[in-house]
Amino acid sequence: MEHSDLVAEMAQVEHLTTQERLHLARRRRMQQLKLWQQREKEWLRSRAKREKSNKRSIYFSDSVMLLEAAARNDIDEVRRLLSRGVTPDATNEDGLTALHQCCIDNNEAMMRLLLDHGANVNAEDSEKWTPLHAAATCGNLNLVRVLIQRGANLLAVNGDGNMPYDICEEERTLDAIESEMAARGVTQKG
Repeated sequence: MEHSDLVAEMAQVEHLTTQERLHLARRRRMQQLKLWQQREKEWLRSRAKREKSNKRSIYFSDSVMLLEAAARNDIDEVRRLLSRGVTPDATNEDGLTALHQCCIDNNEAMMRLLLDHGANVNAEDSEKWTPLHAAATCGNLNLVRVLIQRGANLLAVNGDGNMPYDICEEERTLDAIESEMAARGVTQKG
């Protein structure tokens, strides 16, 4: 969405309830991620066509291959790359890691593999979203639980000023986050 469209929409957003704003923010984030994936695929296709027409071989860095394999949910390829020493914290130009991707895709096996190979449970993308933000907003309860067990920061604040708790709409997932916050003595009022 263009900046001018967002500015024009601000007057309408001011009249939304908090819940409606959170829903809108979640929908926008999912749109951003889908748009990024589409652009990435288009860029890779166009680059591949140019390289093919030049009759050159295409070589991708290990980090690009890891991110691409994670996006395809190819756990065997990710395992192979990690065993070769590729860092699990490789990022794309938006700061998105393979751990963010599997939290969006609800891929617990991939998430555990990445964490077992030292992935940063609190990695932030360019908009300061952590994997816990991604799992919470997507309502991926099992992933939220594992991330919390592995030390995810419940109080991480993204670029919009929201903690994972603030952007979670799925009731059971929200209950799990609230319970962990209560167990740590953290209240919703700060």
